[in-house]
Amino acid sequence: MKLTKFAFAMAITLTGCTSQSEHLKSLNPDYFDKNTPVGEDFYMHVNRGWLEAHPLTDEFARYGNFNILADTAEVRVRDLVLGLGATNPEKGSVAQKVSTIYELGMDSVRLNAEGATPILADLKRIEETGHDQMEDLFMWMQANYASPFFGAGPMEDLMNSNAYAMYVSSGGMGLGDRDYYLLDDERNTQVREAYKTLIATQMQNAGYSADDARRIVDNVMKIETALAEKAWTREQSRNIPAQYNPRTMEELKQMYPTMNWERFFPETMGIDSVGQVIVTEIEPVGRGVELLASCSDRELKDYYLWKYVSQASSALSDDFTNANFEFSKVMSGVKEMRPRWKRALGTTEGLLGEAIGELYVEKYFPESSKQYMVELVENLRTALGQHIDQLTWMSDSTKANAHKKLDTFTVKIGYPDKWKDYSSMTIDPALSYYENIHNASMWHQREQLAKWGKPVDKTEWSMTPQTVNAYYNPMANEIVFPAAILQAPFFDPEASDAENYGGIGVVIGHEMTHGFDDQGRNFDAEGNMTNWWTEADAEAFEQLAQGLVEQYSAYEVMPGLFGNGQYTLGENIADQGGLRVAMTAFLAAQDKKGVDINSDKALIDGLAPMQVFYMNYANLWAQNTRPEEVKRLTVGDVHSLGEARVNVALRNLAPFFEAFGIKEGDKMYRPEAERVIIW
Repeated sequence: MKLTKFAFAMAITLTGCTSQSEHLKSLNPDYFDKNTPVGEDFYMHVNRGWLEAHPLTDEFARYGNFNILADTAEVRVRDLVLGLGATNPEKGSVAQKVSTIYELGMDSVRLNAEGATPILADLKRIEETGHDQMEDLFMWMQANYASPFFGAGPMEDLMNSNAYAMYVSSGGMGLGDRDYYLLDDERNTQVREAYKTLIATQMQNAGYSADDARRIVDNVMKIETALAEKAWTREQSRNIPAQYNPRTMEELKQMYPTMNWERFFPETMGIDSVGQVIVTEIEPVGRGVELLASCSDRELKDYYLWKYVSQASSALSDDFTNANFEFSKVMSGVKEMRPRWKRALGTTEGLLGEAIGELYVEKYFPESSKQYMVELVENLRTALGQHIDQLTWMSDSTKANAHKKLDTFTVKIGYPDKWKDYSSMTIDPALSYYENIHNASMWHQREQLAKWGKPVDKTEWSMTPQTVNAYYNPMANEIVFPAAILQAPFFDPEASDAENYGGIGVVIGHEMTHGFDDQGRNFDAEGNMTNWWTEADAEAFEQLAQGLVEQYSAYEVMPGLFGNGQYTLGENIADQGGLRVAMTAFLAAQDKKGVDINSDKALIDGLAPMQVFYMNYANLWAQNTRPEEVKRLTVGDVHSLGEARVNVALRNLAPFFEAFGIKEGDKMYRPEAERVIIW
């Protein structure tokens, strides 16, 4: 189950803010489009100038204010890593491991000289496997390199968040989404053909002839298309309760009798005592097991060959990375590959992220920022509690449970209390870049599998401190804000409360609301999947949620392409909740300070504080996006596009209409009877 994440951030302190400023700081009034009325298109009114001032460079498929913050963090991390290498670190030290991985990724001469050599022995092993050893080959692939046909592993038990359960889930499709294989419209056909080209090119890079590469393409597409035929839709994948299908080992064997489960768990994970397994998608997993039993040895080997080469390709020579880039051009429309240093840095962070994070926090994250955030989170918690009390569609008994969940939210800010110990990880400069990456990845896998049979450690983080992001984890009932998001340009300590509450305030409210969105609402205060709703309240929630689904599905993101309101429902609920809760907290803060937001003294560059609040929210989502990326995101991203996150969300909020005098007849206006308010 994927954790819900909210991809933008900033920081503010309630006590640290200056008194109301007379000038805008986070917002640039030069970017406002006076030729586009507020009531016509609020997103473009606020952001048109920004979009024109920040045209897409060839490196990016999309670029927005969020990317500016990410760029800053990336440069800081690079400087930290380069600084480690300059110290001539001791062998076996964390500094040596970090600097070695980065340097190997930067050594294009060595990478190109090695070519496919680092993977040839493993490809030969696949090719030379005899018929009687095909089951052994499958176990080896599952344990070490990929998850062909289906995936499995331990994760928190949805019904008991303090313990780990064993899950078996569908998988095996290189393109991820079933529509890419099954739909024959122009876009999906284009992606599918590009994928075939990628497979053929990479297999030839690995030393196969053109004829062999074509055969591999055919066999891979045959298998992955068959998997897609039974795969769940994107909308189905959001139904968390439907993914909880516990089975005893005997029942698992009866469901999928051709799979050797007695071997599977011990040999792929080193876990012997698996009494119960949770199957997340029964029929799709069944299709994977069926194909494993029915495909010929040649078909299986070709599929495994591609799975292996695919997972290794980004750590090999330029021939491999260039082929990957050609495919990404079709998927996202990007025109230029990311610089080598950014790619090497991303790999290094992926393997030794907390080691770098510890250095990042020491240099860039003062303790005062953490304390500021703690205080602001509590203000937003109070505001959300007030919203729960005022709900007309929810009964008192369900409200009591909602308060219990809200009151027990765990808040993690900046960095973990306990850092990960990398002392047992080996990074050897004598080995190839790929071999080191594989060995480090296996270290992480062993670390995860070692948790089996132990209580869940809820102090762990799912993101590194230098990650520019935030998330809500329903199974820990926690909201998490890494250090890197708590900085400029999204928060300015000299800016007005209106700007900052329209920024970080909305972020915090958004993450809190995730605890009560269409997925988060399935979990109780302890993080267990429990139905704490009355039947009538659940029905009322679903009716309101359906209203949001329809609104976002009616939004035309480009000619002929509409949003997917069902798939993006959780984020859309959280956006609306974040806006409403942050506004309540903002008004309370102004009242506490004795500020009359309707007075001339409260104006900020001639704008009312309420106007500034909404304008800064819109400003956060300023983003240029290539058409190919718009299509890709509409298919595969649980977030709505920036324009919808502004224009659709705000059209439900009466205070927004009042702030700008938006009235019936304006495009931004939505009649009261059609507005949807959930939290």
